Amino acid sequence: MSGVDDRDADPERAPTEWGAVFWDIGGVILDLESVQAAHASFVAALVDRYDLEMGRERALETWRTTVGDYFRDRDGTAFRSAREGYARAVEELVGEDVPRDEWKPTFEAAVSESIEPVPGAPEAIERLAERDLHVGVISDVDDAEGKRMLERFGVRSQFDSITTSEGVGRTKPDPAMFETALEKASVSPERSLMIGDRYEHDVKGAAEAGLHGVAFGADEGPAVSYRIEDPLEVLDIVDGA
Repeated sequence: MSGVDDRDADPERAPTEWGAVFWDIGGVILDLESVQAAHASFVAALVDRYDLEMGRERALETWRTTVGDYFRDRDGTAFRSAREGYARAVEELVGEDVPRDEWKPTFEAAVSESIEPVPGAPEAIERLAERDLHVGVISDVDDAEGKRMLERFGVRSQFDSITTSEGVGRTKPDPAMFETALEKASVSPERSLMIGDRYEHDVKGAAEAGLHGVAFGADEGPAVSYRIEDPLEVLDIVDGA
């Protein structure tokens, strides 16, 4: 696949053989537009169930603002559970505390019906798993939810390790995220790739931990070792080392 852009790669840093490929989930394996669709479906269900006067459009805006503010208010790279953010947004919409067992099944159904993988990602993961290297996840997600998404896309069993922010207690670009994943893989950072869609968190964070950053939709910058337009292009990087 000729789409691989490695103009920022340093040939002297590239290993003779890669030892690990790590994936972010959101925006790399999980299509983020499908997540937005899932949340819109869930909020619409809340509006109908509780007969909210604000209407679906305003309710969705309130949902997004509440969830966004929840994550922005965290202390540095400290982990904050998405589950708690969603609970707060439900309370903000309904106007009172709603037990999770009342809204969680509807939320999970909306997610299950709407989320889709990034085209090419499942196939790329499966083909990487056939090679003699460690295939892992490094993602800022709640542990159970992240694993459930990978299960839904049929790729969970293809991963040798799954490192989540809930498990580590920090979020990227905290070095603990990358160090934990590397320890699980027993691979040096110099022989590892990190595929991410956010420059500061995924690509630069990985580079500062010694890994090679692979930008998939991420901004340009000196931390980008490789740029791909299709997840399958990571196979060219691995096979070309």
